[in-house]
Amino acid sequence: MSNQEISKLLRNVAASFTIKNEKKFRFQIIAYQKASDSIGNLTSELKDLYKEEKLELLPGVGVSIRDHLIELFKTGKVKHFEWALKDIPKSVFVLLDIPGFGPKKAYRLVKEFGINDPEKVISSLEKIAKRGEIASLPGFGEKSQSDILRSINEFKKGVGKTTRMTLPYAQEIAEKIVNYLKKSKHVVLAESLGSLRRRMATVGDIDIAVASAKPKEVINHFVAYSYKDRVIEKGEVTASLLVSGGRQIDLMVQPPESFGSLLQHFTGSKAHNVALREFALKKGLSLSEYGIKKKNKLQKFETEEKFYAALGLDWIPPELRENTGEIEKALEHNLPKLVALSDIKGDLHIHSSYPIEPSHDLGKASFEEMLRKAISLGYEYIGFSEHNPSMSKHDSNEIFEIIAKRNKEIEQLNKSNKSIRVLKLLETDITPNGKLAISNECLDLLDATIVSIHSGFGMDKKSMTKRVLTGLSHKKAKILAHPTGRMLNERPGFDLDWEEIFDFCKKHNKALEINSWPSRLDLPGSIIKMAVENKVKMIINTDSHALWQMNLMKYGVEIARRGWATKNDILNTLGYNDFVKWLKGGE
Repeated sequence: MSNQEISKLLRNVAASFTIKNEKKFRFQIIAYQKASDSIGNLTSELKDLYKEEKLELLPGVGVSIRDHLIELFKTGKVKHFEWALKDIPKSVFVLLDIPGFGPKKAYRLVKEFGINDPEKVISSLEKIAKRGEIASLPGFGEKSQSDILRSINEFKKGVGKTTRMTLPYAQEIAEKIVNYLKKSKHVVLAESLGSLRRRMATVGDIDIAVASAKPKEVINHFVAYSYKDRVIEKGEVTASLLVSGGRQIDLMVQPPESFGSLLQHFTGSKAHNVALREFALKKGLSLSEYGIKKKNKLQKFETEEKFYAALGLDWIPPELRENTGEIEKALEHNLPKLVALSDIKGDLHIHSSYPIEPSHDLGKASFEEMLRKAISLGYEYIGFSEHNPSMSKHDSNEIFEIIAKRNKEIEQLNKSNKSIRVLKLLETDITPNGKLAISNECLDLLDATIVSIHSGFGMDKKSMTKRVLTGLSHKKAKILAHPTGRMLNERPGFDLDWEEIFDFCKKHNKALEINSWPSRLDLPGSIIKMAVENKVKMIINTDSHALWQMNLMKYGVEIARRGWATKNDILNTLGYNDFVKWLKGGE
């Protein structure tokens, strides 16, 4: 089974527990949902980790579920899963991909109308709704029936929750809504929630919280948003809109005096909140979105900082709230000071429009334009790293001449400005046999090179690891770009043996890139955390091909923070002299 198939299986098990007894199986539901998310975002195949006896490296997967996965790989089935899924029609799980369908709702409709064919469940339910038969069910009514029809129709058009948004896309939508909300004099504070606030690489839903003593006025302002497609729901303290692109925005309003409690509760993650709740229970405290209760007396909190302090904890940055040790560190007052955008001193992965006749796409802006942009961002240095000249269109001598000519222009840039330094880099392909795409003579013209994989993604883990390490072993190769090769919502990453990669990088003074490009955000946070723990250095780059893309650095920083990275873990927080000393230094 593929990672996505296993992820879906675990989510179905969680849904089954919800249907059977949500209260009784509450902790199991959370555990399976967390495991599903973790496996769905892996860049290595789970089956390979099993073969290598490394399942214990899985983030967010406990011993019990790990044992079930071993049983799955050994026998092709899991008795516990079969018990959980027993008596739940397969058609229920098909409906869970449609917006507005939770496990209990899907199960009831399937059982009420006897829709047991997974391939026909959506069309069958649509016909039933059009005949008006859903409205007569207790607890549904005409509005619910209408909502079901609309959700099915939107699902058919590709609108819904099956495709997660990349972080930059979701953040841009949320920022527009938040800026609009702040135009109301009744809005004291407005913040995004959930996976978006935790800065996950992909985001399922956009939820926003507002602090206000006038919820009615805030709701009215929200539903008047000019770019909405329609109002889904309007209540006294909550409302939902569908905006352009078929994305749903949910709003909740809380009085300012308890806003910190709501912000903490709905930021999550579920795993973090469950662990925090268990921690609080040992102190005789009960947590909710309204505050902290002790002996039936509720204490409200206007800020998250005060909420965490009441538990004896330092404030935990949202990016860390995944129950991976952050509560223990907060109790010890030993949380890391995470890297910030203001720490970044340069960008080393920038593609200009210089006519280098590359193997891949050329940039859109000139050296001079990108230099001025870098100065405006406050950088001390940048590295122009166009793709290497095409091997199929040039011989080695022609490539040498192209790079030498480019070097002269870069040297002239360094002579003509005193505010920023420019480094002579390239992004060089690692060919399938591990050799770099251009000759040693050409590489010697550079200060250093970034190396990367752009083809042959189907190689097995052992072969791909050997290929990467062979390419990275060249003396001029200093940075491994977009190290997993993943494209969010398009293709999974290729498999690498990270223990080997980490050991090599430490021994030979190499760095791994954290690529800020919206559809990459590569490395993933879980691997960044492993790199941090292994003391492997990283560099955050934008992979810019146009001027506006140089602003994408913040997304790489946010992903780095999810991996617990500090300023000391990121090389391009160094000043120019120290960075060049690393770049040109030996092993």
